[in-house]
Amino acid sequence: MKRIKMLFLSAVMFGGIAAVNAQTSNMNSLSPRFGVKGGVNFATVTGDDFDSPDSRTSFHVGVLGEMPLTEMFSIQAEVLYSGQGFDADFEGSDGDKAEYQLDYINVPILAKVYVLDGLSLEVGPQFSFVVNEEFDFNPNSNDGDIDLEGTPAEAETFEFGVAAGLTFETSMGLFATGRYNMGLTDIIEDVDAKNSVFQIGIGYKF
Repeated sequence: MKRIKMLFLSAVMFGGIAAVNAQTSNMNSLSPRFGVKGGVNFATVTGDDFDSPDSRTSFHVGVLGEMPLTEMFSIQAEVLYSGQGFDADFEGSDGDKAEYQLDYINVPILAKVYVLDGLSLEVGPQFSFVVNEEFDFNPNSNDGDIDLEGTPAEAETFEFGVAAGLTFETSMGLFATGRYNMGLTDIIEDVDAKNSVFQIGIGYKF
């Protein structure tokens, strides 16, 4: 619990720095820029021990900072809450498919290349920390949750992966982004299963 509080405190501090530096960032195109973003996740897992489960539709939200190194290249770091996991193959009592909910704080560190005015390609490593893991038989209600902590199905607390995508940003700082996150480490010890997440989001840079 202490680790979760520290991660969220870091995100709040990150957002505070964004507000302080907003005017300076707009004055110089090579100055650091900060922003907020959020959007939809389509998450599942891949591996020999899972037979292509259906994707879980969830969300991501967080803050970001971009450090331009040249007019065409920059480094961007983000801190995001990301709902991941997958839908199970059977229905819960409320009629909807049960969900394996595996939620993370994701920290991608991305190299961004601007190929056209406002359009950038991005790729880099992603470091992820589990903040919630449960099996929910009734995703649309408050009951049906099974906490998996301490069971053989408990997820690893850390995941390493890669993220790649593209972003289009307007001159006003509004942007839309599409990204694919692929886990490189197994989510559960001795189980061949890795995260696979498509993200579509929007945001604003100061």
